Amino acid sequence: MSEEVKSHLFAIRTTGGQEKVVMRLLEAKANANQINIQSVFWVSDLKGYVVIEAVNPSDAYMAVEGVRHIRGQLRGELEFKDIEGYLVKKSTVSTLAVDNVVEITGGPFKGMKATITRIDSEKEEATVVLLDASYQLPVTVDANYLKLSTEG
Repeated sequence: MSEEVKSHLFAIRTTGGQEKVVMRLLEAKANANQINIQSVFWVSDLKGYVVIEAVNPSDAYMAVEGVRHIRGQLRGELEFKDIEGYLVKKSTVSTLAVDNVVEITGGPFKGMKATITRIDSEKEEATVVLLDASYQLPVTVDANYLKLSTEG
């Protein structure tokens, strides 16, 4: 049995829009100087930040020192639970069920309410019947365009 090594996560503030550049610079610096960082990643929802994972906090500080476009670091460490929601993409289809009332959030039927009649998990699509139409109109919609309706 090997002992589990605890890594630390650090949020690094960057110039807006330069997250990918900073990520590549940190990767190159870590490779060139043999700095022991496990990963560097950015989450599109967290504008202006990249996250560094390192076993030793001093390695993370050495990696960011002197790198262009880095504006600072958030104090302390990030907990995995703080970023887990950004890393694990939950399938929209898994939250839907037949007979759910949903609101369509994109496409030509945006803003309309509908009832789900069929779900295709493979294609991430759902067939819905529009509630706002004067007759039953089944429409196949990308599941990412569906949001469970609050009223229903």
